[in-house]
Amino acid sequence: MKKKRALGAAILLVMAGGARADGPNPIEIRQVWMDLETSTFAGIRAILAANGDVKTLEKPARAMQRWATMVPLLFPKGSETGNNTNALPEIWSDAAGFQKVAATAAEAVGKMADLAKAGDADGVAAQVRVVANTCGACHRAYRAR
Repeated sequence: MKKKRALGAAILLVMAGGARADGPNPIEIRQVWMDLETSTFAGIRAILAANGDVKTLEKPARAMQRWATMVPLLFPKGSETGNNTNALPEIWSDAAGFQKVAATAAEAVGKMADLAKAGDADGVAAQVRVVANTCGACHRAYRAR
């Protein structure tokens, strides 16, 4: 519950801080969401490293899965530049490829959530590597370094 409130507060802050006459700034919103996603994944990895209860990782993994399905929506036309974005033009010129990579990430994270629900620590650990590679593939193709 605290995580949901914190997430909601973060979104509201970003929207309020980035509010313009024509609405919230999509670049700022996606940057905050990416930071939250990175933090969630780091938490998952930390629990694994500490040999924690992997069943507790199902909800964060499901949140990551939902995020991955929404990623393409956070890159609307007109948000190609500004706010120190690292988004490459290929996001818009290869929208189908970008959507496919996001769907692949959602699938990988969904499998991680399923393994967590089952309490399969070894499976979750192996799937964490798959998720990291999936995220990295997207960043290599669609994010400037």
